Amino acid sequence: MNASGVAIRAGIRRGLAEIRQMLTSGPDLLSVLFFPTITLIVMYFLRDSTLPGTDISVGSAAMPGVLGMQVAFAGLVGVSASLMVEREDGTLLRAKAVPNGMFGYLVGKIIVGAFDGALAMLIVLIPGLFLLDGFRIESLNAWLTLAWVLALGLIATMPIGAMIGSLSDNPRNMGLVMLPLLGLVAISGVFYPITALPGWVQFIAQLFPIYWLGLGMRSALLPDAAAAVEIGGSWRYAEMIGVLGVWIVVGLIFAPILLRRMARRESGSTVAARRDRALQRVQ
Repeated sequence: MNASGVAIRAGIRRGLAEIRQMLTSGPDLLSVLFFPTITLIVMYFLRDSTLPGTDISVGSAAMPGVLGMQVAFAGLVGVSASLMVEREDGTLLRAKAVPNGMFGYLVGKIIVGAFDGALAMLIVLIPGLFLLDGFRIESLNAWLTLAWVLALGLIATMPIGAMIGSLSDNPRNMGLVMLPLLGLVAISGVFYPITALPGWVQFIAQLFPIYWLGLGMRSALLPDAAAAVEIGGSWRYAEMIGVLGVWIVVGLIFAPILLRRMARRESGSTVAARRDRALQRVQ
């Protein structure tokens, strides 16, 4: 087997090992379950309020947007935070020291990121199908739509998350990542129709994946009548694929460049310096 094949196998084993560790760790499981549980409770209490002009509950209408947001966060926040932490603790340096180690490392991160995104979605999706009226998967086509939106969303967001993580070596900088992401969530129609916002705000929201992931999830999980409150009164699949496709191209072009640059700068002295700074902050 060639060197790339060995690296891929090592990356798969690494990714599966991280997933097993997460599923057997109480604190990790709690962090995974906390936000979905709160989401389900809030959406359940909103089940009796309906969108203007429809009989669709606010909870059912908001749930797909929340699913899209979780997929985006798994790719953007999960991957970037992992890179920042593992640069600081020396994991990345150890991967770099192995032939094709960085390639295997990235394969592992892709597996973990894809699992996190799918798990975050399923934890909310499955109970929501039983708890909320109007929130359902009625056909094979809906399942297929859900699958390709999930796949496209992860492919679009994980490289961007890797780019963000490669630009910072301090996990405490995650607040600088979360603030703009939360701002995008606020304007992306996750919790209410985006058509209620000014036109220029709608334009900004449509430049980023969170809005399109929410729209794709709504198209799979809500009745066709729900499209009446969307921009243009339709699900706009062509535009959805186009915007997410642009993010995929941008990520696949620039993520490898930034990751190679980051790997070249890693050394024992830089890892030691980060640890010293972290210890000084603790003291």
